[in-house]
Amino acid sequence: MSRMTPFSSPLLLGFDAMEKTLERLAKTGDSYPPYNIERLSAADGKAERLRITLAVAGFAESDLDVTTEENQLIVRGRQTDDTEREFLHRGIAARQFQRCFVLADGMRVIAAELKNGLLSIDLDRPEAERLVRKINISVKD
Repeated sequence: MSRMTPFSSPLLLGFDAMEKTLERLAKTGDSYPPYNIERLSAADGKAERLRITLAVAGFAESDLDVTTEENQLIVRGRQTDDTEREFLHRGIAARQFQRCFVLADGMRVIAAELKNGLLSIDLDRPEAERLVRKINISVKD
């Protein structure tokens, strides 16, 4: 028995990768670090932008890594334990994280900024050209 998915229609061709991405997203359950995604209104005729803000208190710029791989934005944080300090109580753990965001085709990262324990990453999607192409039909005898 075959499994029915939203992409099972014979009219949707080449969406296998998107289906796998959706399955992978459904399996992720880690909620650290917390984040916001906001839509920034377009100004001066520019394309609409998105901003992802992650709460990364305690992380320095050198502890954070923001990269894009294929269609993913990957944010990694690595803190190391300070062995020279003696804690009487340790409620703030040094921890690592990796947070992945799947980007739609054409999305690009404009900038990343760390301020007051918040890492903000701005993205935009330039207006795509409308491309209409005539396909020639060959006739074979």
